[in-house]
Amino acid sequence: MSQDEIAVMDGGKCILQVRGARPFFSDKFDITKHPRYKFLSDFDKKNEFDIEKYLKRRPAVIKPEEPFDLYEIDGADLQEETDHEQT
Repeated sequence: MSQDEIAVMDGGKCILQVRGARPFFSDKFDITKHPRYKFLSDFDKKNEFDIEKYLKRRPAVIKPEEPFDLYEIDGADLQEETDHEQT
């Protein structure tokens, strides 16, 4: 298929390329008919992922000179608590 043929290809068709298979023609999928379409940003802009907001919420890094409490929990301690709760 030449570039000219691709340029005038029907808008409802696409060429799909999947690893391990030769490229083939397919009908385009109408995403508005998908059951989870309402979760896409195409449906509602509030569904957009805001990378800057996400990066701002990353947990704070503790500086070496900053004091902190360290608790060590062992699997046996957890099992004892579970046994006490069940009795």
